Amino acid sequence: MLGVEPGELGALIRPDSKEGAHFRDTMEGGFTGGDEYQKHFLPRDYLATYYSFDGSPSPEAEMLKFNLECLHKTFGPGGLQGDTLIDIGSGPTIYQVLAACESFQDITLSDFTDRNREELEKWLKKEPGAYDWTPVVKFACELEGNSGQWEEKEEKLRATVKRVLKCDVHLGNPLAPAVLPPADCVLTLLAMECACCSLDAYCAALCNLASLLKPGGHLVTTVTLRLSSYMVGKREFSCVALEKEEVEQAVLDAGFDIEQLLQSPQSYSVTNAANNGVCFIVARKKPGP
Repeated sequence: MLGVEPGELGALIRPDSKEGAHFRDTMEGGFTGGDEYQKHFLPRDYLATYYSFDGSPSPEAEMLKFNLECLHKTFGPGGLQGDTLIDIGSGPTIYQVLAACESFQDITLSDFTDRNREELEKWLKKEPGAYDWTPVVKFACELEGNSGQWEEKEEKLRATVKRVLKCDVHLGNPLAPAVLPPADCVLTLLAMECACCSLDAYCAALCNLASLLKPGGHLVTTVTLRLSSYMVGKREFSCVALEKEEVEQAVLDAGFDIEQLLQSPQSYSVTNAANNGVCFIVARKKPGP
């Protein structure tokens, strides 16, 4: 998660659901804040729903493959490279930086909730009970033509991730109080639409992400389109439902030139939007004045 502004989570819960009724009981003045994500977003429920990559076909597995393939093409040979990459809204996942760890020297992971950051630290430190990403790492290695080197890939990623920070995309510096040098790349996958209650909030958050980048640096993002809710265990959280054209314009308005835009009909089985699809974008930050 990326942080939820006061009032946003009220918009992120479908009022006609049982979970919505529960949250209404806990709300003060008709809205609540990001503390509810802190309390109720459970990483293992999220991972079990969206990242069980056991070889059986499912919309969730196809979505993961789509993102891994896009990221391989983006960060593979001849693709984006540099010194520093910041992943915003990592959640409890590491798949999104498996390709980038080959082309960047210093990677920052970040998330709003303590539990998600703790889940990341467990895997990075190889602690007992850490989530098993082996099937996903093996698939990423197959894309690179190194299917037998998945253990080396895991160690490379652990060595390249230098820090795990708290983030809130609604702050001018989303990583505050930490201050990092401007990065070569900012990555954010399937997260911004979950943190923003409106198109205006989404546009403002993109401008905040742009502030983390060097002029000429790149934004790489995947956004689920027309999605208004998603499930984490038995809890339902909602998102801002965005159209492709709205995402595209928001990226341009945040000071980027779009270098690649790929729309796919991939969608999740546990969302309330039929044929919502996703949009994968690579954009370059314009030079300053």
